Amino acid sequence: MKSPFDLSGRHILITGGSSGIGRAAAVLCAQQGATVTLGGRDEERLQQSLSLLDGEGHDLMCCDLTHPDKVKDCVAQLTPLDGVVHAAGVQLICPTRNITDEAAQMVFDTNYHAAVRLTTDLLAQKKIRRGASLVFISSVAAGRYAEMGNAIYSSSKAALASYARVLALELSHRSIRVNTVSPAMVRTPMVGQFELTPEQLASDEQKYPLGYGRPEDVAATVAFLLSDGARWMTGSDLLIDGGLTLR
Repeated sequence: MKSPFDLSGRHILITGGSSGIGRAAAVLCAQQGATVTLGGRDEERLQQSLSLLDGEGHDLMCCDLTHPDKVKDCVAQLTPLDGVVHAAGVQLICPTRNITDEAAQMVFDTNYHAAVRLTTDLLAQKKIRRGASLVFISSVAAGRYAEMGNAIYSSSKAALASYARVLALELSHRSIRVNTVSPAMVRTPMVGQFELTPEQLASDEQKYPLGYGRPEDVAATVAFLLSDGARWMTGSDLLIDGGLTLR
């Protein structure tokens, strides 16, 4: 009997596939039988991710999603998709009193506008099959947990989560499911941007009953949402925070 979590025969696009959660999701989806298209800006790092994937037929979409014309061209070259994972994102720590238009624009361009633009082009060019699953990586910061200096990032992820819920409603007539995953601190290269000492990181991790997460922890939830095991889920936001918000 075929497992409801099997992804064999499915074509899945994963943005942010060059590292972190995107790379881990790509590795797991390939292990589950999917054919994966890795999206990102750095071709060398995408090739590194590609080398980790089981199976054959995987490819790259080397594209800067903040450039509208390039996105349209990249989408035009894709074959139809059964799943899309929007894992590309950036972090910026900035006190609210110091927020500039440029800083806000940079974060929103990558975390929100790029995901919306890509989805719009995929739909306009009929690249998403009936019954497909779309997964957006949001954050525990999007309305569940506030931290000093995190206003721009939190706002961009909250906007993405709100967009995903409306998209879920609008695409339900085609049985296309749309869900979000909201992780707390995950040990990815992005952690290095916080400029914290090992001692400070260890102290922060004490807030988490289960400790910091790993990219593989989030990838498992992403793969579940892409599978038939989640066929009755849409418009949901799954919290993965190691118990952070229990306190």
